[in-house]
Formats: sequence, structure tokens, C-alpha cells
Amino acid sequence: MANELYTRTNQKIYFAGLSLEALGRAEEGKEMNAIALVQAGRESALFHLYGALLGLCHEIAGFYRLPQANAPRAEDILTREVLESMAIPELAELVEMARSPDSWLARLLAAHSALFQPPRVPHKPKGDVTQPLIVAVSLEEEGPEPLSRAELESWRQELKKLAIRFRDGLNEC
Repeated sequence: MANELYTRTNQKIYFAGLSLEALGRAEEGKEMNAIALVQAGRESALFHLYGALLGLCHEIAGFYRLPQANAPRAEDILTREVLESMAIPELAELVEMARSPDSWLARLLAAHSALFQPPRVPHKPKGDVTQPLIVAVSLEEEGPEPLSRAELESWRQELKKLAIRFRDGLNEC
């Protein structure tokens, strides 16, 4: 494989697709450990999607010869400070999407960051002594919905389209 910056981005997008295929097979639930396989597939896809985003950031930073070209995290490149040092249209678009909480990019960054958080025990307020001792409880935990395969695939497709569009603009004539 060539040692060009785009090869890592392409590789990560491809690996994310493989992870999503494995996630789809795991969701069929034929394996005994299907729940674990679903979680592993989801995390693997998210890991590779973040890697593809980082690869795309490296492509842009490398093309424009930014000092952040070797940054280990996408968040180190997607900052206002980096954008203010040099007006780069591709970077401006990524920074804007990263700062917009409803965008797919912001959700990808938040989901990737959440992978590194420890599990949280739900907070239960102390009981009031004036209340009855028998209380109806729900066994269903309320929490954020896990990422769906369709959402992860849509992020993958958005990242592919973005990479292709940016590369067309980054080509030197």
C-alpha cells in the first residue's frame, strides 16, 4: 500500500464497513454471545469511523502543511485556534460541523469520547421516611439508546462523501 495520507482514511472507512457487516450478523442473534458481539461490532465501527475522521484531518493538515499534521486526536485539529492560524475552507467546514451538536460529526465525536467513560451507576435519591415502604419499581433502565447500525452506516457514508469532495478540492493542478 502506498504511504500516502489518504490510504489510512480509506483503510479506516473500509474497516468500519467490515465492522458494520459483523454487527449486522451479530444482530441476527444466532450466536450464544450475540449481545457481546453486537456491542463489540458497534464499538469497533465507532473506533474505525473516528480513525477515518482523524485520517481525513491528517490529509487536510498535511496538504496545508499545518503544524498539527501529526496530531494524535481529531479534536486537536478541529479547533478554532488552528482555523484562526490559517483560513482553510475544508477545516472550517469540519470545525463548524464539530461545534454543531445536531450534526453527524459532533455525534460521532461525542460517541467516541463516551467509549472512554466508565459505566455510571444511576443516581438514586435517598428515600423519604414519610413515604410508604413499598414502592413500585421499574426493572427497565432508562438510558441513552445505543447507536444503531443504520446511524453508524450513515456516518460512514457521510465521511466517504466528505473525503471525496475534499480530495477534489485538495488536488493541485
